[in-house]
Amino acid sequence: MRAGHGARAVSSPAIVRQLGRQPYEPVWRAMQRFTDARGAEGGDELWVVEHAPVFTLGQAGKPEHVLAAGDIPVVQVDRGGQVTYHGPGQLVVYPLLNLPRLKIGVREYVCKIEQSIIDTLGDWNIEAVRRDGAPGVYVNDAKIAALGIRVRRGCTFHGLAFNVAMDLEPFQRINPCGYAGLQVVSLADLGGPSSPGAVAPMLLENLAAQFGLSLSEGPPPALQPAE
Repeated sequence: MRAGHGARAVSSPAIVRQLGRQPYEPVWRAMQRFTDARGAEGGDELWVVEHAPVFTLGQAGKPEHVLAAGDIPVVQVDRGGQVTYHGPGQLVVYPLLNLPRLKIGVREYVCKIEQSIIDTLGDWNIEAVRRDGAPGVYVNDAKIAALGIRVRRGCTFHGLAFNVAMDLEPFQRINPCGYAGLQVVSLADLGGPSSPGAVAPMLLENLAAQFGLSLSEGPPPALQPAE
């Protein structure tokens, strides 16, 4: 495994759960249940998913940043940040990590997620950067990955959304992450792979390197239908 910038040498076990394509709300509720139920010794996990089309609005999100949702549902959720879009062709990873056990603070956690994405883009010779005051990852001033996190009792949920090969039109219906006119881009538009499945192994490897995780595959979590 390649060690990226700032990678940790220690190794802590974590289970990867592949969820496939799922509606947003049952996965969100399952993350909440997992986080509420885990104790100090509960194991870390990474959930990998594609979502059906949805706009999600963070805790302090302003409804006016949703310009014209049309036929796409809007869900108010318990993460930080403003509004973003999830849809097919976007790689979503939810790190469910115990930060005190990993000896990582929240600011470092965010930086390590961003670096994992930057390193993944580097695997396809695409130069990406972070931006002060606007979490996420950018290529040529266009946003390619968004972050929205929540930390409860030192444990993280929600996570990252990486535009791999998706229809970007719905982003025109919102002010992405609260920024009017913010441009977005997909990896496929930059000459990268055309499926999230081709990108997920590299991103997981880079996340593992950043957080010092030893990954193993597990079955998908139990999901309950949306209410």
